[in-house]
Amino acid sequence: MSTYRVAEAAEILGVSDDTLRRWVEAGKVAAASVDGRSTIAGEDLAALAESLADGRDPDPDRASAVSARNRLTGIVVRVKKDTVMAQVDLICGPYRVVSLMSAEAADELGLRPGVRAVASVKSTNVVVERP
Repeated sequence: MSTYRVAEAAEILGVSDDTLRRWVEAGKVAAASVDGRSTIAGEDLAALAESLADGRDPDPDRASAVSARNRLTGIVVRVKKDTVMAQVDLICGPYRVVSLMSAEAADELGLRPGVRAVASVKSTNVVVERP
């Protein structure tokens, strides 16, 4: 069975070590002590990660109206546009997501650095929308 130190588990979940330690103390995830270090069983970490992912969708009603189920809330960090196309870079938790769209769509959505956005991912396409 795989086990993870608290620091490793926190990195996987995209949270701080302190946050994960608080979750252990609150009983949100079980931990064992091995050689004086707290460890989390891989199966328990996977269950916690799934429960966190299930609760992250900012608009569950919207998810039922579109076929893309992988929705990542983040912040726009860069928009590169020419007359036809735009490249929009978002940071969504620990992930960098890049979307290519028409410049007109980027303007209509008001995408610029600092704007909150949702990246909907399906297959090789990334759809960006405003919450």
